[in-house]
Amino acid sequence: MIAAAAAMGGFLFGYDSAVINGAVDAIQARFEVGAGVLGFTIASALLGCVLGAATAGWLADRHGRIRVMQVAGVLFAVSAIGSALPFGVWDLTAWRVLGGVAIGMASVIAPTYIAEVAPAAYRGRLGSLQQLAIVLGIACSQLVNYGIAQIADGSASNTIGPLQAWQWMLGVEVLPALVYLLLSLLIPESPRYLVRVGEHDRARTVLGEVEGGGPERVERRIGEIRRALGSEVRPRLRDLRGPHLLLPIVWTGVALSAFQQLVGINVIFYYSSSLWQSVGIAESDSLLLSLFTSIVNIVGTVIAILLVDRVGRRPLLLVGSVGMTVALATAAYAFGHATASGEEVTLPFVWAAVALAAASSFVLFFALSWGVVVWVLLGEMFPLRIRAAAMGVATAVQWLANWAVTVSFPSLRDWSLSGSYLIYAAFALLSLLFVLRFVKETKGKTLEEMTG
Repeated sequence: MIAAAAAMGGFLFGYDSAVINGAVDAIQARFEVGAGVLGFTIASALLGCVLGAATAGWLADRHGRIRVMQVAGVLFAVSAIGSALPFGVWDLTAWRVLGGVAIGMASVIAPTYIAEVAPAAYRGRLGSLQQLAIVLGIACSQLVNYGIAQIADGSASNTIGPLQAWQWMLGVEVLPALVYLLLSLLIPESPRYLVRVGEHDRARTVLGEVEGGGPERVERRIGEIRRALGSEVRPRLRDLRGPHLLLPIVWTGVALSAFQQLVGINVIFYYSSSLWQSVGIAESDSLLLSLFTSIVNIVGTVIAILLVDRVGRRPLLLVGSVGMTVALATAAYAFGHATASGEEVTLPFVWAAVALAAASSFVLFFALSWGVVVWVLLGEMFPLRIRAAAMGVATAVQWLANWAVTVSFPSLRDWSLSGSYLIYAAFALLSLLFVLRFVKETKGKTLEEMTG
């Protein structure tokens, strides 16, 4: 329950990231902007994510893991209200950036916190709750978008009361944000943070609750944590320096984060409604397809949760990379059969079915591998002394890669939808080679055994 409460930040992360999907075309019509400005507005949250991720580690080590969750909860709520009531596209962009700061903080602090409170034997499954929460947030946002659009007669541009439907889509997020803020007031602080700041009695209490084993085991664990910390000096970015700018283990985390995004997964969740409409699917049907994709995402995540502590992290990554490469290449080939007549673009039924199957397979393979395993690895792979700082750097890179993919997709789609998916397939193939060469298995090890 403690891990699930922390993972509520992941729910908001997924919800905030994907809720914009149903509003893309309505925002473009409302503010009369081109593909470039539209892409920047949709991707603007990711710039905030970089800032949030880069500062969360420092804030967590200075003020505690729980305090960072509380700050993120407030920012989520404020951003939701602002995004629902914008004066123009540029202040909408600013509210999206603020929400991105909250996402970035939540994306760092949830896996870090869960890894620090979870016993080693269950850490993979509990760490996976972060990704499960993310995909549930994505699915919930698609369900909310579809429901609101149906109330508005099938279009996000129609009005419900004083606001257009897309504004309600963005504003509803204030409700889960308040739930997250409440939950953050109820869960205990990380025992490893408490040991770092010298609050050993509180650390003993928390360890006794989450790990059990009696006083002798708790004292032994306290000693292990103190030795792993190495010193009471809080980690800084310069602690991550190595012979090649960064320590090798940090480079591995950075690359894992980058590949997770460069395969193009968030194109599906940010633009799938717009994507299906671009090949001739009706708006209401495209929102339903987006919801279906989110359900596939949940199924894949559940599979990963069941397997991550049994099969291990590395095998799942390898299977996922192979599956994503094949699925993306197939989608690229299918989209290549779209035909244009004036401004109308259509995809023959057979190829539309192939494209849907390929896109769904891509999401499934991503969810059962890279979607879950990268967050588990980032929460556990770094030595404890540098964990929060290294997690911040790796996650910031993840958001930069996410931003690059998201901001470029509208223009890439206008250039060649098929070509853009081939690019993502190439990155999926590179991710396979990277895992074979550089990623080590961490299944079953305690955090104190991670020496880098």
